[in-house]
Amino acid sequence: MRAALIRAHGGPGQLVFDANFPDPVPQEGEVVVAVKAASLNYHDVFTRRGMPGIKLTLPVIPGLDVAGEVAELGPGVEGWSVGDAVLVDPVDRSKGGLVGETINGGLAQYCKVPARQLVRITDGVTFEQAAALPVAYGTAHRMMFANGHVSAGEKVLILGASGGVGTGCVLLAKQVGAEVVACASSASKLQRLAELGADHLLDYTSTTGRVGFHKWVYEKYGKPFRRSYAGGVDVVVNFTGGDTWVPSLRALKRGGRLLTCGATAGFDPTEDIRFIWTFELKILGSNSWLVEDLVALMDMIREGTMAPVIDHVLPLEQAAEGVRLIEEREVFGKVIIKP
Repeated sequence: MRAALIRAHGGPGQLVFDANFPDPVPQEGEVVVAVKAASLNYHDVFTRRGMPGIKLTLPVIPGLDVAGEVAELGPGVEGWSVGDAVLVDPVDRSKGGLVGETINGGLAQYCKVPARQLVRITDGVTFEQAAALPVAYGTAHRMMFANGHVSAGEKVLILGASGGVGTGCVLLAKQVGAEVVACASSASKLQRLAELGADHLLDYTSTTGRVGFHKWVYEKYGKPFRRSYAGGVDVVVNFTGGDTWVPSLRALKRGGRLLTCGATAGFDPTEDIRFIWTFELKILGSNSWLVEDLVALMDMIREGTMAPVIDHVLPLEQAAEGVRLIEEREVFGKVIIKP
């Protein structure tokens, strides 16, 4: 089969195309999915580079988010038929492991997974839309609702709002009636965020941008006051970390929540715990998603209340270019790969 794979960790050149990679053969309890669409995530950049503390068996085919049709059933598989339209939950919740990391992922014509990781695609949802969901939108859904409890009327500031998780957070926050401050790095991205419904736009490259956005919050909503609940925003979504961490704390009102699900700009930022105890802040982490999040998102698509933002659709041969676009932050929303 055709596949894009990593034979050694490193730079962009380490994700290579192979036209003759061996076809997967299903074992007990497994299925082979004919991949119709796969989406890329920043996690694929980390997989290609190599992640401290995580040793992978190489070569490996990346691509966590996989949608397609059941092509072959292994022994003992029940409840599924060849031709069923399925989304793969990337996380093996029984034995651990992750599609596209510990087992071969979706950047190939075929992907072999345990049948327990299949989720039936809701009628009215395309393969491209389904593939966009798990890592980015599933994480956003769990972070915003199950853990963050974002609700109508709240002021929500979203850092990195133009990426996969970021656009998901914007759409979900607006869906429940929150007031959204979207932060991005270019005028074109901000314009597209406005089209998604963002109420306020903040350019990272401005003087009050990446590390000074809390000053914009002070000017717009007032400086947070520790003796009352005046000033600041209710929620900051920060999955970048690094030098944006303390400004995020400073932007929050008393009792505010900082929601995080990653650290693309650095996992060990300078901390200032004075803001946490002085303003009674809540730091809420989210790790992945549940199947219920994926089903809820597909229901939203079917009902027409939400649609994943897809920026690029590329052939399998251009998978390395897709990962580069994400690494260089040259995308708005999701990058889809179609074998």
